[in-house]
This record gives sequence, structure tokens and C-alpha cells, in this order.
Amino acid sequence: MSKMYDIIIIGAGPAGLAAGLYAGRAKMSTLIIEKAKDGGQIAITNEIENYPGSEAEESGPTLMARFSAQAEKFGAEKVYDTVIDVELEGDVKTIKCEKETYQAKAVIIATGANPMKIGCPGEDKFTGKGVSYCATCDAAFFEDFEVYVVGGGDAAVEEAMYLTKFARKVTIIHRRDELRAAKSIQEKAFKTPKLEFMWNSVVEELTGDDLLNRMVIKDTKTGELREYLADPEDGLFGVFVFIGYRPATTVFEGKLEMDRGYIPTDDQMRTKIPGVYAAGDVRVKELRQVVTAAADGAIAAWQAANYIDSMK
Repeated sequence: MSKMYDIIIIGAGPAGLAAGLYAGRAKMSTLIIEKAKDGGQIAITNEIENYPGSEAEESGPTLMARFSAQAEKFGAEKVYDTVIDVELEGDVKTIKCEKETYQAKAVIIATGANPMKIGCPGEDKFTGKGVSYCATCDAAFFEDFEVYVVGGGDAAVEEAMYLTKFARKVTIIHRRDELRAAKSIQEKAFKTPKLEFMWNSVVEELTGDDLLNRMVIKDTKTGELREYLADPEDGLFGVFVFIGYRPATTVFEGKLEMDRGYIPTDDQMRTKIPGVYAAGDVRVKELRQVVTAAADGAIAAWQAANYIDSMK
């Protein structure tokens, strides 16, 4: 430990990078710790249309490269390391990583959340090429195409109804013979035009050429396998997976309050521990998008800077 930082930000996704930018502009000595690569989930998104001011043919990597450059421009340092333990109580926060241990007066947790996957062959290969985990992000790319939604809970059914605004047909694939979503949501779904249901079914395989155009479905009761192909005129169909998210908060368990793995904050991104903030998808929140993550990061950095100034 060679330096005491004002603010340590854990995670270099949209929330973490926005926090780094705002912390740097506030003249706070800032360190961003990222375990893998900048951008988080958005780094695997090929096209972005709904981030305000994004450039033509914007991709996740290009947008995050600009985020990163801005944070660096304003003085935020960055290291690539994996957090293995934290001590968040007291005036000095300690972040122990595999390579080094770091300390700061304030910490912003921006580790994100990862969508749970089907786990079938082809899923990773066709992510961003037919497979998606975000209807709000990608629905417009499937306008007038056929779309399948995997899941049966509240989020899956609500996202499926949203997708009917774009796709010509949406089919929910569910492993059981009834939905898990709230009854009020189910009633609305069953009345939604263009929305159909495939019961007792799971996705066994996703394949295609450059884009997803073939799917194998297994009947959970009979074991029968069925093949589904994209309409030849389309050459593509969409598979949206909504079977839950897993927040990246394991290292913080027992260190601060959790709600189903997510970190509760107030609207100023403050946790119940003074000097500790959470931003982006890792928080308890409704809408998980790049724009809301960036806003969270800006608020968290501003609050952290105020906290540090109040300590002087």
C-alpha cells in the first residue's frame, strides 16, 4: 500500500467509468479497479441505439472506450485486479486484491450484475447475433421478426409484452405448464396480441451461420426434440433470455446490507455505511440501462466527494 486515495471505484462498467470521470473532475485522487475489461455487459453489445448522443453505428466497446478515455483525461487511475476482500467500516476503507491492497476514504461499488444464461450450446456464440438479455436495448433490431422469450417470471412476461410492440410474433418458452409471473401480469399477457406460449419446453441448442436462425427445443415431459428454423425471408430470429440476474456482490457478503444479492441505497447512492456507495446494476433498482448506470455513477461520485470534503 503506497498511496491513500480519496475514492476507490470497484468496476469499470458505465457506472464505474462515469463515477471516475466525475470524481476526477472534482479533483479527487481516484482509482478504478476492474477485474477483466472495461464496459461490463455493454462491452459485448454490437449496436447501441438508445444511449443519448451515441454516434452512428455505435457499439458497446466504442462507447465504453470514450467513457474510459474521459475518466483518464480527468485523472482517474485504473488497475486490472480482482477484489478478494474488503473492509468498509471506519474512515479508511481497505480493498484487498489478488495483486495489491488499496486504501481510500470512500468506496463506490459498481460491480454490476450478470444475466443468468440458458447454458446451452451456441448461446455464447450468438450473443449479440440473435441472443439478447435486454429487450429495452435490442427490441428495435427485431422489428417485424419472430422472437422467442425464455422464462416465465414477472420480468420475462413483461419483457415479452414489450417485445410485441416490435416483433411480428413473440413466443414465450417456459419449462413448466404455467407461468410464475404475478396473476395480474399473466392476465394481461394472455390478452396481448402477437404473444404466444410454448409450454413444458427448454432450449437445447442455438445455431446458425453468422446470425441465429436455428433452435432445438426439448419437451420437458416427453423428451422429444423439435427443430425451429427462421423464416427464409428473415434469415434470423431473436431469443431473449430472462431467467434472472446474478449481482456481482459475493465479496461484499457480510460486509454490508444486501437484498437478494443486490445492494440497497438511497436516491443519492449511499449505503448504510458512511463513505460507501453503490452505482449501476449492482443496486436495487428498476431500470438497468447504460444511461441509468452512468447517472448513478455521477451521483455516487458527487456524494463521495462531498463526504470527503466534510471530513476535512
